[in-house]
Amino acid sequence: MSVLVTGAAGFIGSVVARRLLEDGHTVVGFDNLNNAYDPRMKDHRLQELREWSVTRTGAPEGGACAGFHFQAVDIAELVALEEAWAKCGPFEAVINLAARAGVRQSVENPWVYVDTNITGTLNLLELCRRDGPAKFVLASTSSLYGSHNPLPYAEDADTNRPLSPYAASKKGAETLCHTYHFLHGLDVTVFRYFTVYGPAGRPDMSVFRFVQWVSEGRPVQVFGDGGQSRDFTYVDDIARGTIAGLRPLGYEVINLGGDQPAELKRLIQLVEAATGREARLEYGPAHPADVAATWASIEKAGELLGWRPEVSLEEGVARTVEWYRSNQEWAREIRTD
Repeated sequence: MSVLVTGAAGFIGSVVARRLLEDGHTVVGFDNLNNAYDPRMKDHRLQELREWSVTRTGAPEGGACAGFHFQAVDIAELVALEEAWAKCGPFEAVINLAARAGVRQSVENPWVYVDTNITGTLNLLELCRRDGPAKFVLASTSSLYGSHNPLPYAEDADTNRPLSPYAASKKGAETLCHTYHFLHGLDVTVFRYFTVYGPAGRPDMSVFRFVQWVSEGRPVQVFGDGGQSRDFTYVDDIARGTIAGLRPLGYEVINLGGDQPAELKRLIQLVEAATGREARLEYGPAHPADVAATWASIEKAGELLGWRPEVSLEEGVARTVEWYRSNQEWAREIRTD
């Protein structure tokens, strides 16, 4: 299968691309390599994927670029996207993992979230409508559930009261996907991810930050009292579920979560155990756009995809710390502000 993975240099996108390549698929990766967080993380992930790269830059007759082929392109820029699409297509499926993520950053600059998450998704949907493929996978977020729904969050819960521009932009992307399914018959799977973590993770998220700060003896900044809980989900479990969503499903919204929420205080304890160092905690006020808890109902993922998470938080944190130690020479310098 020839698959376009957008956001291929991103945390989730790079793991999805790697697993597809390991399974023998052809992968074309698009990413604009922005500086939303320290670009050295994206360079590191992309370098690993380039081990699968091919030397030719054009598509062979009747098919897409073989192996792994990368194009630096912004999905929100339609002209550039069309050029890259024509160069490396046709595709049998699109997995749209290109996004501006992060609740707090979206409050500061909501415009870029609309550009990437809504306009970028629309551009890809329109190209799929025009040229195929018939399968489209969208990465969405648990942030859509806000703070008013009962736990665990089921896919049919109310998502009309998002608390951040990030969540609102993903709501817009989901709605566009349904429209293109209804009008044009596009087969769409929307995944709502719950607090993804793991090796080479996003440095603006708690797990990477805590591992770095504890490992380097830096103060650990905790917003709120540390009692807030998250349904942490290991990145390889997320990638496995995302790829399972390539099967024909019509239009479905599916949660992918760890199903074992843990408080931030517990996460810090696991980081301490894995690093063998004690955290120096510094508390600050909670952010108004953050929710007190998340927890995914994953029954639907089990029924439709046969998916369940396999990696426990204890094991996932240990693997993340192991990765950090192997890359500590440069990873200690990654900006986590």
